[in-house]
Amino acid sequence: MELIDTHTHLDFPDFDADRQALMSESRALGVRRMVVLGVYQGNWQRVWALVQNDPDLHVALGLHPVYLEDHRPEHLIELGDWLTRLSGHRQLCAVGEIGLDYFIETLDRERQQALFDAQLQMAVDFNLPALIHVRRSHAAVIATLKRFKLKRAGIIHAFAGSREEAREYIKLGFKLGLGGAATWPQALRMHRVLAELPLEAVVLETDAPDMAPAMFAGQRNSPAHLPAICEALAGIMGVAPQQLAAVSTANACELFNW
Repeated sequence: MELIDTHTHLDFPDFDADRQALMSESRALGVRRMVVLGVYQGNWQRVWALVQNDPDLHVALGLHPVYLEDHRPEHLIELGDWLTRLSGHRQLCAVGEIGLDYFIETLDRERQQALFDAQLQMAVDFNLPALIHVRRSHAAVIATLKRFKLKRAGIIHAFAGSREEAREYIKLGFKLGLGGAATWPQALRMHRVLAELPLEAVVLETDAPDMAPAMFAGQRNSPAHLPAICEALAGIMGVAPQQLAAVSTANACELFNW
């Protein structure tokens, strides 16, 4: 199987001790490309330096809503500068991780929305896909995406919404990122949604080091777990693992123009 991990945080300190060995292991298991996402101004340089050392790594840069208190107005200007400088570079693939998080109640929703709007406008301006974080905020995210009408759309990271929400995202051209969360036996509602998803709307991801799948409970997640995640999701979706791997990889390549 050839796989693409469309959402990782390989720059995080969790991987400092064995990053290169882990990436070699992942490749040996069929994970050919990995997207590493920037989440705040202070990690963009680290992420970029990491991907520069490996032609099969790709970068997305953004200001994540969970780090709202760390973001400053000038960071949006700096993000625009980064995107301008890297425009057209084969390893820049998206704006992200951006979005809305209503799960953490202390995060100011108006500030989140303003930040989300500004970064979606950058995705429009630079003709890049957007990699979108959504927690308890599907209605607001969908309404926002309808306003911006991104030409290249993007990915709804760690999709865990309803059939209706899935349909809305798909109508807008977005792929649904599926990973470890959906492998858990208790995720019954999600299993029902997965069984009805069109394969052409799906991409695979790990969110490493977070969101470990059920078969690696309590462990650090990593791209090396993607084949097992693919196999588990394929079982839930009623397709062969090879088919899910092939279609999700083709979907990611189409989205990112690879």
